[in-house]
Amino acid sequence: MSTLAQEITVAGTSIVVAAAAHRYLYLRLVKNVTASPRLRRSGQIAAVALTALVPAGVLTAQYANPTSIAWLVWPVFAWVACAAYLLLVLTVLEIPTCLTARSLQRRAHVTRHTPTPNTGNTRQQQGTAIHKADPAGPAPCPDPPTMASRRLVLARSVALLATATATATTGYGFHRGLGPPDIKTVPVNLRRLHPSLDGMRITMVSDLHLGPFFGHAHTARNVRMINNTSPDIVAIVGDLSDGSAEDLAGHAEPLTRLTSTHGTYFVTGNHDYRYDADAWINTLTDFGITTLRNTRTLITHRSGAIDLAGVTDVEGERHHDTPDYDKALADRDPSHPIVLLAHQPVQVHEAARHDVDLQLSGHTHGGGFFPGNLLTPLTQPVTAGLATFDTTQLFVSRGVGASLPPIRVGAPPDITVIELRSTS
Repeated sequence: MSTLAQEITVAGTSIVVAAAAHRYLYLRLVKNVTASPRLRRSGQIAAVALTALVPAGVLTAQYANPTSIAWLVWPVFAWVACAAYLLLVLTVLEIPTCLTARSLQRRAHVTRHTPTPNTGNTRQQQGTAIHKADPAGPAPCPDPPTMASRRLVLARSVALLATATATATTGYGFHRGLGPPDIKTVPVNLRRLHPSLDGMRITMVSDLHLGPFFGHAHTARNVRMINNTSPDIVAIVGDLSDGSAEDLAGHAEPLTRLTSTHGTYFVTGNHDYRYDADAWINTLTDFGITTLRNTRTLITHRSGAIDLAGVTDVEGERHHDTPDYDKALADRDPSHPIVLLAHQPVQVHEAARHDVDLQLSGHTHGGGFFPGNLLTPLTQPVTAGLATFDTTQLFVSRGVGASLPPIRVGAPPDITVIELRSTS
């Protein structure tokens, strides 16, 4: 299937999904909670407008200059995030809501069919006494609530709970996603590491996703935090941007201020191929950053050395830039440990076949926001953290940015200091 056909298919699917989602939200949040024709009509108009706006915003964010469309993508993706949690909460509440409605219906049925005890003369005597005390007679008792009113109260309660939960979760997600990342230090034992390299520090950062949500200030903050870790090596593990180098080079400019003992190294991520990876590589070269494009370099430190290698992302296969492990890893000195930079964790299987000691990856965002962390294992072997495959260790960072929408729930952003440890 051609790229154009794939894009048309994705766009059509997005519209269908958006229409179904907004139809469901209209039923649960508008139609079921009000009988007002005006409010229902307004809800229908809003559902149709959002069905069209969401796919349009997603496509615009992918193809337009990110700096010129922030006014559109901010409200669109704020709604996308909130709608996702509305759907999640309402779906979870479907079963208890149905059970509660049935319970109310049974109670109403029992109440209607319960016979009134015959009190005979006693009731007549009570009525006579009341008449004497109040010539106007007793005040009429209010009618019990109808089944329809009970259902309305239940529907409004569910809608209110879902709206409050989704709004609060989305607000927290934006606060965490746009805020500063955590700094993590992870000791990693390497079997071939020379004892003199014990404590060598590789500060890794991934998924900056420069674009409409993350700009110059985001990059500058991360550069300051990376420099504060006193790294021996800085590794940028893909997905630098969600835009072209022509539009966003200014947002990346603080990377020129990265400082380390042995320099800064970059490998491509899948998003980098959407906006001309070559142009970004040239820009990073001007910034003093080395791209490991199926290549490696020998890092000598104190009395020892490591091979630092990098392969292109698997997305590169569609852009004549296929990851080449043989080229990057062949003919090396087997006495040196090999550290491989590869954007996606799934690339660890090839790394293990080439006897790599440690692979550093990003891509997953740690699942991004719940329940994404439950879906990531369907396509990646590790969501976040350290794992081992045969003799190859893999560390996956949650990254410092996010794709769209830029929220984090249960997966805080991080910059990770990999502290190498000798086993001898």
